[in-house]
Parts: sequence; C-alpha cells; structure tokens
Amino acid sequence: MKYVIVHAGGVADHPQAELNGRTPLQAATTPHLDQLAQTGELGQLVIPGEGIRHGGGLLGAAILGYDPKKYYQGPGPLEAASLGVSVTEHDVVYRCTMVTLRPEGGKGAEIKKLGPNVLMDDATAGLIETEEARELLEAINEQLGSETIQFYPGAGHRHLMVWVNGKPRAICNDPQSFLGQSIADALPTGDGADILRKLMDAAHVIMRDHPVNDERIAEGKKPANCVWLWGEGRAVMWPSLTEKYDITGAVVATSDVYRGVGICAGLEAVDPERLADGDLRTRASVALAEFAKKDFVYVHARLTDEIIHGADIKAKVRAIEELDQHLVGPLVEGLAKQGPYRFLVVCEHGRGANGQPFYTFGEGGKKAGSAGRRFTEVDARAAEMPARDATKFVNKFFSKS
Repeated sequence: MKYVIVHAGGVADHPQAELNGRTPLQAATTPHLDQLAQTGELGQLVIPGEGIRHGGGLLGAAILGYDPKKYYQGPGPLEAASLGVSVTEHDVVYRCTMVTLRPEGGKGAEIKKLGPNVLMDDATAGLIETEEARELLEAINEQLGSETIQFYPGAGHRHLMVWVNGKPRAICNDPQSFLGQSIADALPTGDGADILRKLMDAAHVIMRDHPVNDERIAEGKKPANCVWLWGEGRAVMWPSLTEKYDITGAVVATSDVYRGVGICAGLEAVDPERLADGDLRTRASVALAEFAKKDFVYVHARLTDEIIHGADIKAKVRAIEELDQHLVGPLVEGLAKQGPYRFLVVCEHGRGANGQPFYTFGEGGKKAGSAGRRFTEVDARAAEMPARDATKFVNKFFSKS
C-alpha cells in the first residue's frame, strides 16, 4: 500500500461577488479532485484545543498526528529545520519578514520611530527577490548580529532571526493581519518585546538608506524598509512518524515551513533543486519518483503569494484548475499504475480568511459512490460526516485494516 497526502494551501475561500456568490473552488473545473470526493469520504477537519497557536504549518503538524499544544511552537522553528539552522530548545526562532512601512502623513513624511503614525503598507515588501533581500539581511546581520542575535537568509521576503537563550513570551503578530493599518497595536508586547522593538527600529534605519532600496524606489518598486519579527517559538523534538507507523516517507515542498514539518516528523525532504522551476507537473513527477523507494509522500502545494494576496479572483480560479490538472491528475494516474494506494487531500483557506479546513480521503480504484459531489467548501459542509479531529486522522490513514 502506498500513501499520499496532498495539502492544498490557500485554495479554500469564501463566496465572491465577482463569481456570482460562488467560491473559487466552486467556479473552477476540477475533475480529478471531484472524482476523489465522489469515491472517498468528504468532510471537515477541526484542530482541537483552546488557546493553541495559529500560524503556518499548524494544519500540517496536526494532520500528521502531532498535538499542537505540545509540538506546534509557531512557524519559526519549522523554517529553521528546513534551512538547516542549528538551534537548541532554549533558543527562540522568529520569522524575520521584510515589509514595506509608510508614514501616515503620506508622501514627504518620514518614519522616525516605529509607532502609531506608521502603517503596514506591504507585508511582502513588494514580493522582493531573494538576491536583493539577502543583501539587505547581510547588512542587518553585520550591524545587529551578535553572540545572542543572529539573522539567517531564507527566500524572498521570508527570513529568520534566532535569539539564543531568548525570552519566549513576547506576543508578536502576523504582518498580513493588519495590512493598511497602523502598526501601533501590532508591535511586539510582553516579556522581551523591548529588545525586539529596538532590533526592528535599528533594522529600519539600516534598510531605509540602503542602496538596494534606492534602486527599488527608482524602479517604482516598494522599498523593503523594515523587518517584522513574529511566528516565534522554541524548537521542540517531535516523535518520529515513520517509526510509529513503520513506514518510509518523504516530503515534497518548496515552502520552508512545510519542509520543516516533514523533517520534524522524520520524513526525508526532497532537495529543493528538484523543484526549482516551481512547476506543478514537476512536483507530481518528483512525488511519483519518491514512491519507487518510499511508502508515503506528503506533497504540499500552496498557491503563490501573488494569487493568495492579489485582487484577481479569476486568477485564483485558474490556479486551482492548474493544481487539479497538473498535480492531482498526474499523481492519481501515476499511483494507479503502481498498485493499491490511499489518498488524503486537505485544503485550507488563504487571503487571511478564517474557515474550517476540509478533506477527502479514500483508496484508489474505488467506484464513485456520491455522483455529482464536488471537492468544495459547500459540499464538505453539506456532508453528513461529523467534523474529524485532524490530529487523530493519521491513525485511520495508516491503519493496516
């Protein structure tokens, strides 16, 4: 038996007026996803526990069977695992996101200190390219790095900061959650927040006058004029998924968060170079190649930031159709040639939208039992199946019966 999880990040959404009250999934043509929903179980997932932290990687950790209260400490430590950054359980890892801030007064006004008169203009710094971002991060690390504070490059606007033996109780916020608003109430608070604020203020001064930003402004691009520290957490050891279920496994993902989820779970992470072109067909072929030597493959495919955070809702519909055609279709067809397999497709919301994740689960080769059913938010809510505990699903998924 082969096992595949396809995690479709940012695909679910709310009804859109532009789509006549439908969600992008409802508007999209997705024959392969719909076929899986018709042959398998369809329903919603819940992540149990009050007061659990939310952030990137939470659903991935839960669906692999890890209790978020014990093992999910935020996206920072997961990205560290993916990037090979060595940390101990006493170190605090932060997401160090490059952003664009602007003064409330508009053109001509200056930012002298991060505070109430400063707005979060862009939480991706205009989707800054990796090469430019790394040049800025090198300047920051050179001036602010120390024995206790270190900055590590990632990709695009996403990077890391490690506070050695740091204070883990500061409250930090996702910059996407207050886009276009004052940063005053979103700045770090609590134990250790004063140090984080000083670092962010100092980074702003370094970045504001850096030649990289001079060039970006001259080209009409948004400057990456500050780093935003958030997604913090300490690295916690996870028990091995592969040992628990006596399987071999791999994770196929370009996202450092989900590569980190797989690595922490004991899966072998596919070399990112094999996925460098970002093509969904490539992701499907790499996953199928892994099945030649592995029992289980976790495939993460998130819609791009441009699609998730952009205003073109029809572009999201097209992206969903491409995911169905170029990833799900080839995966299902390829697995059918290799013998019996079990599938689980999980889907969560994007665009900062809240909503329950949903899933379809079953075994390949079964005949459709629910004709006309589709893999959509509406169909999942309408299913008679009660919402399943995401952290317990893995037992059913890997059961030998």
